[in-house]
Amino acid sequence: MAKKDEKTFEEELVELEEIVKKLETGEVPLDDAITEFTKAMELSKKCDEKLKKAEEAITKLVNKDGKEEDFVVE
Repeated sequence: MAKKDEKTFEEELVELEEIVKKLETGEVPLDDAITEFTKAMELSKKCDEKLKKAEEAITKLVNKDGKEEDFVVE
């Protein structure tokens, strides 16, 4: 769960998509484009980290002894 002042994955993804759309127009002044690009890279990194944490949580199972183990598809 996201902290009070931290955006959710979905909120960050929407913001990232908005920045990409804005930059794709080609109508953003260079200085603003650099600022927006930097912000987009930071959002991309945050989204990637959240996805990795979610993947790690999903791929763990609890075995009969109550211990976590990796999920393996046979």
